[in-house]
Amino acid sequence: MKTITISKNYNFIWQLDFAPNYQFTKCKKLFNLKTSREIKKTLTSMTIGYYIKGKFYSLNKLRNHIVKIEKTICLF
Repeated sequence: MKTITISKNYNFIWQLDFAPNYQFTKCKKLFNLKTSREIKKTLTSMTIGYYIKGKFYSLNKLRNHIVKIEKTICLF
């Protein structure tokens, strides 16, 4: 039996200022980098948003908290 491995690479562009381990990709997917999981969009009482740290944030509220990830200098 053959073992097949499939991997995907994502480029993270934006992060949340109050939770920097939650980052958005170019294709507008949200990931939690501590758990390495994708966070799904949720519809709650006719509002689209995400559950971050157990609290619901609508897309309109999150737009105010998105910041561009600064480039870091790697010595290696």
